[in-house]
Amino acid sequence: MVQQITSGIKISVETTFEGSFYKNYKIQYAFGYTVTIENQSKDSVQLNARHWEIMDALNNVEIVTGEGVIGKKPVLKPGESHTYTSGCLLGSPFGAMHGHYDMINFTTTKKFQVTIPTFKLSAPFAIN
Repeated sequence: MVQQITSGIKISVETTFEGSFYKNYKIQYAFGYTVTIENQSKDSVQLNARHWEIMDALNNVEIVTGEGVIGKKPVLKPGESHTYTSGCLLGSPFGAMHGHYDMINFTTTKKFQVTIPTFKLSAPFAIN
């Protein structure tokens, strides 16, 4: 598990290897990741958007941006957390992801970014 705190928001990430399959004659490696967003600040905040950079071992980079996470824009009061699971496909058995969440502080009405720390994606049979 990797963890990082930015502006009182703690991000924790755990990953799993889900398996591999062929798509359009190319092998794909499926990974799952579970993110917990914990509000350790004294203010209520809302997650509005996400930005991911997904890299595989073949130097391919995919940028993923969008509103919320899995269709939600969670509001977190002090001490609350939100956990969700998502996934990605890579063209190699290992890679990494990192990014940030765009959030707003309801007390100050200021927008801020929370760093999602870099985490590795690795199939158990891959040597890295």
